[in-house]
Amino acid sequence: MHTTDREILRLAIPAFFALVAEPLFLLTDTAIVGRLGTSELAGVGIAAVVMQTAVGLCIFLAYGTTAGVSRHLGAGDTRRALTLGADGIWLAVLIGALTTGVLLLTLHPLIAAFGVGDAVAQHASDYLSVAVLGVTPLLVMLAATGVLRGLQDTRTPLWVAVGGNLVNVVLNLVLVFGFGPVPALGVAGAALGSVIAQVLSALVLVAVVIRAARAEGAALTPDVAGIVSAGRASVALVVRTLALRAALVVGAWSVAHSGDTQGTALAAHQIAFTVWTFMVFALDAIAIAAQALTGRSLGAGDRAGTEVLLQRLIRWGWGSGIVAGLLIAAGAPFLGPLFTPDPAVHDLLVPILLIAALGQPVAGVVFVLDGVLIGAGDGRFLAWAGIWTLAVYAPLVLAVPMVADQSRSLVWIWVLFAALFMGVRCILLMARARRGRWIVLGAS
Repeated sequence: MHTTDREILRLAIPAFFALVAEPLFLLTDTAIVGRLGTSELAGVGIAAVVMQTAVGLCIFLAYGTTAGVSRHLGAGDTRRALTLGADGIWLAVLIGALTTGVLLLTLHPLIAAFGVGDAVAQHASDYLSVAVLGVTPLLVMLAATGVLRGLQDTRTPLWVAVGGNLVNVVLNLVLVFGFGPVPALGVAGAALGSVIAQVLSALVLVAVVIRAARAEGAALTPDVAGIVSAGRASVALVVRTLALRAALVVGAWSVAHSGDTQGTALAAHQIAFTVWTFMVFALDAIAIAAQALTGRSLGAGDRAGTEVLLQRLIRWGWGSGIVAGLLIAAGAPFLGPLFTPDPAVHDLLVPILLIAALGQPVAGVVFVLDGVLIGAGDGRFLAWAGIWTLAVYAPLVLAVPMVADQSRSLVWIWVLFAALFMGVRCILLMARARRGRWIVLGAS
């Protein structure tokens, strides 16, 4: 095995299990709520889109922090690396508080925008009104995890993710269905269990960062200039993430407007999206290694090592994507009953899971190259690439409900997502990677 491969695996294997554990918060909620009924499951699907969009837009808190910390680590300045990390965590607290307030004020209009029935809308409201309280701890988790990844530590986030999910499962079962003196809270109980687990996980991760910062003598108090600098540097990643999240939202909107009055198509879409997210987050393990290793290599001024790293990472992207696709295809006939007993949902689910499976190899390369360019600080290109891809994809997916019936709409929406959206991203990222203009050496 190539030395670079060993470095990739050292970071990617723990990151793989941590990233697989992260979407288990949603998987657990989906599987447990699915036992309550189809409308409950559809409601959680709507709420999940809103929450994942709000939190997903802030993924720069992890990505940008990883890139900055790893560059300074590569340059031999660990103290400065941890100071940047602390600024990132304070930025997460600020953004989390603002985001929570906005979501609470706009909760009902956001749900109404999906145009679903009253029962589905009520369940979405019940879940989301509690789940928004977990936004700040989720963002703090992102920032603290980014610090640790930049320090080349992917093991600690793994153990925190595993522990948090075990707590989440137990709390969800108790709070959704009731146990002893604890009343059954339904979908609100699923949200509350997740929030409690997220708060505990955030506290543990922050404690680890604080201990490392104190050991290096790094500042932990809020630094306005540092927080502003971290925010300014993340603007391009925000635009990039906004474009990607917008693509997911327009897909869900198209499903909701496909004539699905009973929530069947939306429930199938939610399950498929949950499975897809589960597998893509697993693929992102290679991208996490790419961010940390690319930043460290560029910070150390190693151009030749960076070029070798790029080639090895692309191979890992293709290979991991093929494996993920085979797993989804093999499980497609059996996954539906794990989430809901509704046979109508099962019938809609299998074909879109097979489409998702075919798109995994391309997704693997896309995520790896995303990681390389994020680690290199090439956020401006990623922002423009996201905007152009969305401009091609959005008009077509929004037009699907106008030209196809309910069952065909769902299939075409997934074809456009897996083939067009991911395909265009792959072409743009491959072209950028080969040109090499993103290779800028040094700590800055």
